[in-house]
Amino acid sequence: MNERIRAREVRVIDEDGGQLGVMQPFEALKVARERGLDLVEISPTADPPVCKITDYGKYLYQENKKKHEQRRSHKTTQLKEVKFRPATAEHDYQVRKNQIIRFLGEGHKVKAMIFHRGREMAHQEVGRAKMERLLKEIAEHAQVELGPRMEANILMALLAPKKGAPRPASGGGTSG
Repeated sequence: MNERIRAREVRVIDEDGGQLGVMQPFEALKVARERGLDLVEISPTADPPVCKITDYGKYLYQENKKKHEQRRSHKTTQLKEVKFRPATAEHDYQVRKNQIIRFLGEGHKVKAMIFHRGREMAHQEVGRAKMERLLKEIAEHAQVELGPRMEANILMALLAPKKGAPRPASGGGTSG
């Protein structure tokens, strides 16, 4: 800003966005002072660096506003975890399946995990069958990014929302 600009030549833009051309920094600074404004370096990596004649406080405000808008429009995806057991009852299975579909509909990734404990490790096919059933039932909502695979005593699969997948219907009640 102002005297801190160290380039030999700078491309100058006035407050309305019009090109004033390439000039030496002291000339550009003189023009800015005549208008009662500051000389702000906008693009220091350009050749020659680009400077704008503007009110520095207003410039900072607009930059912060732009960054805030970008953060607001940027959608963050979370990794949701849904846990099962090989002996999970049918109703609980359906509730967790619907949770997974809702999470995927909201754009989140889901880590579906089936925990095996004790003697359940001797019958891993039960958990694998439950995972295969789950993946088959949510196939229109999810694409499998990873798995299903065993990690220690956990059978896990990483699911991502499918592009163009149908959104889950909102409303908690069941019709009937």
